[in-house]
Amino acid sequence: MNKMLLTIVLLIISNIFMTFAWYGHLKFKQMEWGHNLGLIAVIFISWGIAFFEYCFQVPANRIGFKDDGGPFNLWQLKVLQEVITLTVFTIFTIIFFKEESFRMNHLIGFIFLILAVYFIFKK
Repeated sequence: MNKMLLTIVLLIISNIFMTFAWYGHLKFKQMEWGHNLGLIAVIFISWGIAFFEYCFQVPANRIGFKDDGGPFNLWQLKVLQEVITLTVFTIFTIIFFKEESFRMNHLIGFIFLILAVYFIFKK
């Protein structure tokens, strides 16, 4: 697998863990085991999940960064990561938070993000 594709795959996996760590805990109260969890317990559970985020994020940035032989400069890595984050977040929200709606202003924001990717990657 080439470094560009490997970086993107690792960023996607990282962002899946990140989204569950940052927002998954909001569903804990709906689960039998999560009814009485305090904030400290939720923080530690989220940290445990976030550990795996870093296990994929750090290698993705190392593999993808041009100074380490990768195809991306720092700006490109960051914008790529943000677009992946919002894509994963959108899918997560649609699946797990069905009461949240995806509206036109969200779509317009994503279009601007795609434009940001275009301009950041433009030579």
